[in-house]
Amino acid sequence: MDTAALTKYRMYINGQWVEATTGGYFHSDNPYTGKPWAMIPLGTAADVDHAVQAASAAFTSGEWPRLTATKRGALLRRLGDLVTEKSKMLAEIEVRDNGKLYAEMSAQTAYMAQWYYYYGGLADKIEGQVIPSDKADTFNYTRHEPLGVIAAIIPWNSPLLLMAWKLAPALAAGNTVVIKPSEYTSASALEFMKLVEQAGFPPGVVNVVTGFGPDVGAPLVEHPLVAKVAFTGSDATGQKIYEAAARGLKRVSMELGGKSPNIVFDDAHLENAVKGVISGIFAATGQTCIAGSRLLVQRGIHDAFVEKLVAFARSARMGDPMSMDTQVGPVTNLPQFEKILKYIDIAKEDGARPVLGGARATRPECGAGWFVEPTIFTGVKNSMRIAQEEVFGPVLSVIPFEDEEDAIAIGNDVVFGLAAGVWTQNMRRAFTMAERLQAGTVWVNTYRAVSYLSPFGGYKRSGIGRESGQEMIKEYLQTKSVWISTATEVPNPFIMR
Repeated sequence: MDTAALTKYRMYINGQWVEATTGGYFHSDNPYTGKPWAMIPLGTAADVDHAVQAASAAFTSGEWPRLTATKRGALLRRLGDLVTEKSKMLAEIEVRDNGKLYAEMSAQTAYMAQWYYYYGGLADKIEGQVIPSDKADTFNYTRHEPLGVIAAIIPWNSPLLLMAWKLAPALAAGNTVVIKPSEYTSASALEFMKLVEQAGFPPGVVNVVTGFGPDVGAPLVEHPLVAKVAFTGSDATGQKIYEAAARGLKRVSMELGGKSPNIVFDDAHLENAVKGVISGIFAATGQTCIAGSRLLVQRGIHDAFVEKLVAFARSARMGDPMSMDTQVGPVTNLPQFEKILKYIDIAKEDGARPVLGGARATRPECGAGWFVEPTIFTGVKNSMRIAQEEVFGPVLSVIPFEDEEDAIAIGNDVVFGLAAGVWTQNMRRAFTMAERLQAGTVWVNTYRAVSYLSPFGGYKRSGIGRESGQEMIKEYLQTKSVWISTATEVPNPFIMR
């Protein structure tokens, strides 16, 4: 492979652009062409230690801890301005690196600035409180203080947006951060560091170490100077990180997998429900933790609804993700592409019937890229693997249900609980379903809506903690209780006050 023509990146540590200590690199592939386009530094535990030490020093000394909360907020808002200014460039990098549609990524990278504006505004509104004391001559109050060095481990499906969900509140709270992006999509995080540098953040406050899980991810989680791990990814990887973090008594927040039910009742506006189901599973090529990968349809409308759904999905345009006309792009990486095809084969072997797709896409417009045809299975039982395990691709399982009780039972009968969708015109039913579904987010007559204003996270194996919203910043803070005596004489020292 001729690497001379490939874009070559460096890691960002302590305000410097550096190569890996070994001098090694690995390539990042363009999912649309299936060919390498960039060279990424091959980090090791030595690079992790360099970054964490820099972040720790920046947290305890230097300019960052001396900044007022208002000035920290101003830096974040400046970063938001730069994100807005460079959003199209960032979107192009994302598309080249992970294959998501430019039509979506250009909107996503522009919207991403809102997290930096929001937490920039929240930075100087972190308030303690005065505690009414039951002890005479005593004043008691609380302070909310940063944790220290945060390890932010980022997935490959929406790297910059999901990095913002961690980076913005962590910095607003006064922490420093070491980012480990996915080895499949590291380029956009490194490009983003140019904006961090331009915004004026002091050296060591934000760092990026690239490489593979065993070489970089594990040493980062286990590093004794890391106070908290913020992770987005699969539940299997999340469990390993949780176990490793527990050995160091580190805090964690995790947004993990999903197998979300998208539930259509017979009184739903069917055309809107079809669009909502399409959005839930085929947008982003199904590579989203909130994918509505289980379609629950009330039995009386099952056949008619599936017919409408298949007709709509069949018209989806596949091809170059940079084209504004493309609706379904490639799978981000080769291992995931092969995993999706394997799950399709498993579903067939278990007796599910593909009424659409069910194979690799061989359309001319897909070229040599990693494309999977939008796939819909009927005849699915909720006990099948295709209905229980996260595929993370454009594969939909259709399951009929009888009534509300049946829909709730099927909807909750998975180990995940990240999201759910409900399509109905009945207000009582909407509130009842929202209450009883075991999911961190429930959408009614819409799907796949998120905001910097609203908390996001999962029940069960879908995660720990929440991201976004006002409450999120508390995930990056610890509370200190301060006691001040105004007594003129110290009482009996052998008795607890």
